[in-house]
Amino acid sequence: MIGENFHALNQLDAVSPKLKTPTHAHIFEGFGAGNRIEGHNFIGVGSLATGGLSNSWGCGVARLPATDFPGLPIDYAELEASYETVSRRIGISGQIDDDLSSYFGLDEWSQPPLPLDRLHQRLLDHYGRHRDVFPGLGFRLGRSRVAALSQPLDDRQACDLSGNCLWKCQNQSLYSASQELSKLKQYPGFQHVQDFLVDDLVKQDGAWFITDRRSSKRFSCSRLLLAAGTLATTRIALKRLNHSASVPLLSSPTAAFLLWLPKMLGAARVPAFGLGQLSFALELNSSATAFGSTFNTTGLPMSEFVNRVPMSKRYSIELLKSLLSSCLVGNIFLPGHLSNNTAVLGPDNSLRISGNLQPEVPMLMKSAESKLRRIYWKMGALLMPMSFTVGKPGADIHYAGTLPMSSRPRIGQTDIFGEVEGLPGVNVVDAACLPSLTEKSHTLTIMANADRIGRSLTRRF
Repeated sequence: MIGENFHALNQLDAVSPKLKTPTHAHIFEGFGAGNRIEGHNFIGVGSLATGGLSNSWGCGVARLPATDFPGLPIDYAELEASYETVSRRIGISGQIDDDLSSYFGLDEWSQPPLPLDRLHQRLLDHYGRHRDVFPGLGFRLGRSRVAALSQPLDDRQACDLSGNCLWKCQNQSLYSASQELSKLKQYPGFQHVQDFLVDDLVKQDGAWFITDRRSSKRFSCSRLLLAAGTLATTRIALKRLNHSASVPLLSSPTAAFLLWLPKMLGAARVPAFGLGQLSFALELNSSATAFGSTFNTTGLPMSEFVNRVPMSKRYSIELLKSLLSSCLVGNIFLPGHLSNNTAVLGPDNSLRISGNLQPEVPMLMKSAESKLRRIYWKMGALLMPMSFTVGKPGADIHYAGTLPMSSRPRIGQTDIFGEVEGLPGVNVVDAACLPSLTEKSHTLTIMANADRIGRSLTRRF
């Protein structure tokens, strides 16, 4: 829990417990410095590890409807086919008819849901008994849809409910892109190159070359698919375009909170699935819906809570020893149009990100806290006073929209196949090309859109 080099203690100020976990240290090391990302009032997180941030994500998945791609002449049937292809390949659990079935839109391609722990089951039972009350509050509750296996798939085993999701899944039931390597290596044209950090793109004699300033190696291609993660992709593309104007960077304003179920006080701490078990959608106004999930506390170190209790550490520990087994952790995300971040290429070719929120976000967060307190109380849970904490810009690690797809792209944008205007032959296939960011988990959409673009390119070329 501490790490050989006191990793957890050196990361006490980190926004997420993922960043403090010693087994995840290698995932985040060197990203900001290597890619020359500078954040000002913005938390910028990325990965240089094989598999990237999928080694430590929350596994939340959702499908976006066609209405979330307004003004884009994308063939939604193709995108839907890619959603299905990716969903079946990575393995998703949560197939159940509940109030979030249409919201997630994934049940036809999913495995059954993972078992709920006693606290979550109690919440769901209370929700069912008072179901007629919640629509008037703009609230829907259902099982989380997650890229975690409830049944074996290929060489991966089903979740054993050990609660070690934050640390490392021994069964490989949590999906990681690194699991694809063994299949990819079976293709004769595939090459996996490590220790090569792409710093720049260079075009010579009609071919694109990728370079690493630390190495004399270069690799060439006629068409390049760029997916270095939104932040790194943006820097590389803007540098090659010599684009000095700022571009918008979407992120999801986020908050976290603690729920206490008084009737469960004294419950035994037992292993359970450590990621989202129940999720909710909450309408805040005509243009903003919030999304969130709740988690068991068993797999989280007590230090994550001790530092947030307004008491001395000694008394905080004594209190939490009795309280935590009857508590759940929750998070909430707002849509990306409520962020107000900008990214600009500096004179030294670093990417400088300035983080901010739209003026209405504080009031929306207050409204969300008030509504959730009232709603969860009807389900027998108390949203603990002073626990609702709004994160800094970028703390959500949901980044998108810096090189958005457009039907008529200009410099700094991409077409509907991710091709960068001004860089023919370079296609962006990560979240940088998404034109919008909803409150839902966006990882599955990144993957499905990349699949759609890849299939389109193979047909065209």
